[in-house]
Amino acid sequence: MATAFRSRREAVGRPEDGLRIVLLAKFYRGLGDPTRLRILECLLEGEHTVGELVDLLGSPQGRVSSHLACLRWCGLVATRPVGRHVYYRVADPRVRELLALGKGMMTANAEHIFACLQIS
Repeated sequence: MATAFRSRREAVGRPEDGLRIVLLAKFYRGLGDPTRLRILECLLEGEHTVGELVDLLGSPQGRVSSHLACLRWCGLVATRPVGRHVYYRVADPRVRELLALGKGMMTANAEHIFACLQIS
């Protein structure tokens, strides 16, 4: 039994597991901003330029561009240049599923999430 415990503890403590968890947390932080979530919801409806997103969201151009850069770095958004314009789109169709799953979990746990004092 002690051998099984040691093997399990060693498996959990491998450096690559720590990196995996850090990257996963960073991935979720990429989704952890209301403006980024609103951008993704807009892009799930279709491609948009920065200007179109500014109009849809009512946010300053600099803020929208900054959030789009974050979403691009995380691999959630891709671009398509057309002349002087750049069109943004959701890079992976699983984003729709991910957001739907999150909404479902949020709805089922809304009271607890609202009461959480650890996350603002």
